[in-house]
Amino acid sequence: MSDKTTLKYTPEHEWLEIDGDIATVGITDYAADKLGDVVFVELPAVDSELASGTVVGEIESTKSVGELFAPVNGSVVEANAAVVDDSALVNSDPFGDGWLIKVRFTELPSNLLSWDEYSALVGE
Repeated sequence: MSDKTTLKYTPEHEWLEIDGDIATVGITDYAADKLGDVVFVELPAVDSELASGTVVGEIESTKSVGELFAPVNGSVVEANAAVVDDSALVNSDPFGDGWLIKVRFTELPSNLLSWDEYSALVGE
């Protein structure tokens, strides 16, 4: 599991772990809990170009269908096949094995939140 306090967050309940110019992206435990039991995950293909704020995937649960938004501009360098094969990983380990995509980006958006800011957003 990643240290939640070192990650960046979006208001759309995604987390980003930054390593150089690669961002590993997942959804937060708050989002996973609100979705309920995840039964299907659709991720963008490797080499897909992403535009920040656009829908790039889908997370379907027993309660609803959620959209995955690109948190940064960039290209997908890896999609987590384990999550596609076993979507329950999104619920059981959202900050670890339940990560979704890795994106090579050129610039981080200025609206990313710290852990304290995200916690305040969701009231935790």
